[in-house]
Amino acid sequence: MPLTKLQFRPGINRETTSYSNEGGWFDMDKVRFRFGFAEKIGGWVKSTSTFFLGTCRALHPWVSLVGDRYLGVGTNLKYYINEGGQYNDITPIRLISGAGDATFATGADTIDGAITATDISILLDSVSGFPVSGRIKIGSEEMTYAAISTKTLIGIVRGVNGTTAASHADGVAITCATVSVTENANGVLVDDFVTFTDAATLGGTITAAVLNQEYQVTAIVSANVFQIEARTVSSIASITTTNGLNPTFVFSNASDSGDGGSATVATYQINTGIDTTISGNGWGAGTWGRGTWGSGADLSASGQTLRIWSHDNFGENLLINVRDAGIYYWSKAGGLVPAVSLDSLAGQLSAPTIAKKILVSDRDRHVIAFGCDSQSSPGTQDPLLIRFSSQESLVDWAPTPTNTAGDLRLGSGSEIITAIETRQQVLVFTDVSLHAMQFLGPPFIFGINTVAENITIAGPLAAIAVEDNVFWMGAEEFYVYGGAVQRLPCTVRDYVFSDMNKDQLQKITASTNTAFSEIWWFYPSAASAENDRYVIYNYQQQIWYYGTLSRTAWLDRGVESLPIAAAPDHVLYNHELGLDDDSTTPPTAIASFIESSQMDIGEGDQFVFLRRVIPDLTFRSSTAITPTASMTFKVRNFPGGAYLETNSKNVVKTATLPVEQFTDQLHIRLRGRSFAFRIDSTDTGVAWRLGSPRVEIQPDGGR
Repeated sequence: MPLTKLQFRPGINRETTSYSNEGGWFDMDKVRFRFGFAEKIGGWVKSTSTFFLGTCRALHPWVSLVGDRYLGVGTNLKYYINEGGQYNDITPIRLISGAGDATFATGADTIDGAITATDISILLDSVSGFPVSGRIKIGSEEMTYAAISTKTLIGIVRGVNGTTAASHADGVAITCATVSVTENANGVLVDDFVTFTDAATLGGTITAAVLNQEYQVTAIVSANVFQIEARTVSSIASITTTNGLNPTFVFSNASDSGDGGSATVATYQINTGIDTTISGNGWGAGTWGRGTWGSGADLSASGQTLRIWSHDNFGENLLINVRDAGIYYWSKAGGLVPAVSLDSLAGQLSAPTIAKKILVSDRDRHVIAFGCDSQSSPGTQDPLLIRFSSQESLVDWAPTPTNTAGDLRLGSGSEIITAIETRQQVLVFTDVSLHAMQFLGPPFIFGINTVAENITIAGPLAAIAVEDNVFWMGAEEFYVYGGAVQRLPCTVRDYVFSDMNKDQLQKITASTNTAFSEIWWFYPSAASAENDRYVIYNYQQQIWYYGTLSRTAWLDRGVESLPIAAAPDHVLYNHELGLDDDSTTPPTAIASFIESSQMDIGEGDQFVFLRRVIPDLTFRSSTAITPTASMTFKVRNFPGGAYLETNSKNVVKTATLPVEQFTDQLHIRLRGRSFAFRIDSTDTGVAWRLGSPRVEIQPDGGR
């Protein structure tokens, strides 16, 4: 019998049924198309062995005048400069207290009576529906438990003052290691960072060395009192792990009765941000303990909105901005020290103090602030105002007849969402419109015009520029601008938008992988609070495909030779490197597959026999000694029927066949009205690329 070549249209189509998409692909994961043929995507390897704190949503590379390579890493807790694989904390300072303004206290545990080996204060039963780990707060007491099994309590109980060590009936230690810090109007939030210097010993185990280091706030007692957990002397970087901080606690004793002395200085970093978008106000909004117990959430307050950074270079120096908060400047000449507020620089004139985004216009060397405060009302944010500094100046923002500083205000929309620079202009997105901002030169400096209305954008990170085109994800559409706004025809539109967490749209991040002509959008599925899926538009082939991968930020190759991406495990990964997943030790296989839609003969009115397969699969670049993939053929009799393992007569309805480098042919015996084809790879060290396999099909004639 003659062989039939299996040729499929590149890309995935989920806008129709599988049966009506004959000749196309219907499902896939971690597979891309190159020159129209499917292949497994490249692997990823840890960029560095060290970790950062928080969830990273911003990456920015640059090179200094002497060739030093830097990478800016913005998380919800910190801002780092990565140099040579090390994370250097340059998070701006919010407040430095006066000497002696901050005092410490420890004391007796405030739990009603000491915990003894026979006390059972709280009984957790995993069968009753408690999560396997979490935090419980009762009154002013807080307990964090790491794991539970039936009727077992494991965790740390923190008292408002002092520390007590005890054990549960099952022998699991329950300990306290809390120090209360008092300073009027300190403005801290839970998870904020503060560094103490010049503190004296409390008299016992809480020594001066223990106190004089950087801490993360664990609880807020009142407007003037917060708590930290005393730990052995160690830097934040040294105790940062894939699970956050992992310190060794120091327990106080009866001799710890001092207050730290009259010379203690507390240096507070800017308030940390949250890593999950909050919807609504009132009780229950916000992360646990970000205010005092029982307080409602003020979503306009610092620390209550998803932490998103924007950043750009001014020469070899760096400008950074917390969305809807301050603008800061880091100078290479000053070393790897905290960035300073832009309005604190010497000679500054009316510099903005709050913005939604900043960038440096490469063409004309203006610093531009979007959604910022005005010169006449510093500190009061205007979400539609755009201001720009004088040309080649960081500090001169006051318009005069002799400089090029100025401002513009958009006339449509309620707020600026983001701005994207292209070769010729800056595109400014509001929640309902798109505007083009162009450099005109004196006397007008910049002009702006509306290029589209009634458009949407999913979030501040959902747009990306590729040459002179800008691609972005909207609320229910994909768009491209290349002189005019067009909606991109999308064959996976319903698949993507029908299974998306609409409360976390701000996390959607657009990125490019120009080596393969791809635009990637990472987004959270409906069941996830964090990005766990991606959808790709290949602008060269004009096709769509998708898969599962958890990435919160992505940086295309450029300064670095490979794409770099941030993951929720506090690690940066080099992508398109190797063949496996290096997030585990040892690396694990990347499970990739692609599956076709159903195929039949003629009008589908005949049954067919599948007898033989001639594979067309290359394993070039594989590192496995015997690289293997699986080809699966499965049949069914009706479009709505299931692919069954066997039929009523126990005849096999699915055949999964191992394919190796030199497999010449495979014999199968399947019968059905239609069939689908699938290829899987679940082994390490395997790279595969599919060609055009042949299959021997014999019409059966049955109906």
